[in-house]
Amino acid sequence: MSFQMVNFKAGSYVVIEGKREALSFFIIRQGKLKTQKENPVIGEDSSQILGPGDFFGVESAMSGHSRIETVVALSDCSLIQVNNDQFGLLIQKNAPVAMKIIRSFSVKLRSFDNTITRLSFRNAVEEDPSHLFVLGEHWMREGKTNHAAYAFQKYLQWNPQGDKLSQAKIHLQSLNKPLKAPVIPETSINRTYKPDDMIFCENEPGRELYIMQNGRVKITKMVDSQEVMLAVLQTGDIFGEMALLDNKPRSASAIASENTTMLAINKANFETMVQQQPQLATRLITLLSERIWMAYRQLANLMITDPVGRLYDTLLTLAEKHHVKIAAKAAYTYEIGGKDLLKMVGLDPQKDERYLMELLKSRWLKLDEGKIICMDLLELEKQVQFYKKKSSMERKRDKPA
Repeated sequence: MSFQMVNFKAGSYVVIEGKREALSFFIIRQGKLKTQKENPVIGEDSSQILGPGDFFGVESAMSGHSRIETVVALSDCSLIQVNNDQFGLLIQKNAPVAMKIIRSFSVKLRSFDNTITRLSFRNAVEEDPSHLFVLGEHWMREGKTNHAAYAFQKYLQWNPQGDKLSQAKIHLQSLNKPLKAPVIPETSINRTYKPDDMIFCENEPGRELYIMQNGRVKITKMVDSQEVMLAVLQTGDIFGEMALLDNKPRSASAIASENTTMLAINKANFETMVQQQPQLATRLITLLSERIWMAYRQLANLMITDPVGRLYDTLLTLAEKHHVKIAAKAAYTYEIGGKDLLKMVGLDPQKDERYLMELLKSRWLKLDEGKIICMDLLELEKQVQFYKKKSSMERKRDKPA
C-alpha cells in the first residue's frame, strides 16, 4: 500500500467546506494553497497560506466528519494524498510528520478553545500559574480541602517569587497539609487514583498526557467564580495532551470521580511511543480530530446571531457527530429534550422557552416522550444554511465602511 500523488492547477478547489465522506488528507510537496472558511470568527484569521511540508484535511479524514474549511490552489500544486486507514503506515515511514500533525493540532485546538471561552464566557481568565492561589481559596470555601491543598502546593512550586507565598503556607498549615505535593517519578507510567483525587489542576504547567485504562475522570474549569463541568472521561479516553505538546498551563482541572487507573506519557517517552506504537498516534490523532471538528462547529454556532438558528445548528451538529447520514426524509431521535437543547446553546429553559416553541413549529420536528425527533435531516440542514447565510449578511451589513 503506497500513497497517491495528485496534482492540481492554480485556482482549483482541492477540498470544499461542508463536503462529506472526506476520507483522505493531503501533504503538500510543491506549490502554495490558501485555506478559507465560510463563517470566519470575528477577530480571527479567516485564511492561511500553506506551502511545501504543510498538510490539510486531517481533522475531517480522521474523524469521519464533513470538511471544516475550503482549500484553493494558488499555484500549480503537487500533493501527497493519504487515506485515513494509511495513517499507521505514514507514521512508520515518517514519524516526524505525525509529530508535526499532533503538535499543530494541539496549537489549533487550544486556539479554538480560547476563542470559544472568550465568546461564551466573557469573564473567563487565561491560564496562569499565579491563579492557582485563587483556585485554592475557592476550594477552601467549598470545603474541598484536598483540592485546595493541591492548588496551594502547586502555587508554591510554580510561583517561587509570588506575592501570595505566605498566605499559601498559612492555608496549608491550617489544612494540616505539607508544603510540597508528593513527587511522582517521571519514569512511573502506570498511575492509580482514588475517588476525588486531583490528577492535575487548571493553571499548573503540564508535563504528561493520560490514557484512561478504567474508571472515570471529570474535567472542570473555573468561570466567573463557578466550577463548570466540561466533560466526564472513561476507559479509552486520552486527555492532557495539549499541555504536554505546547508547554502551556493546563486549561482545566482533572479529578478522579471513582477508582481510576491510567497510563501517563511524558515528553521523554512520547516520541518513542508514537514511533513504536502507531496505533497510539492514530488514536490520538483521531481523538484530536474529533475535538477540533466539534470546536469548529461550536465556533460556527456562536457566529449565528438568531437563537433559533443556533438551536437548529446544534441539532444538526449532534446528528453529524454520531455519523448519521443527512438525507431527505432521514429521521433521527435525539437523547435530549427541549430544556437540554436550550442549555446547550446557553439559553435559559424558563426565560427563553419561546425560542424552543418557534423551533418546534417546523412540521418535521417534534417532542415525543421528552426527546426531540427530527423526521427530515435534509430540511434541518437547509434551515441551518438559511440562518448562517442570514447571520453572514448581517455581519457584512454592520461592518464599518
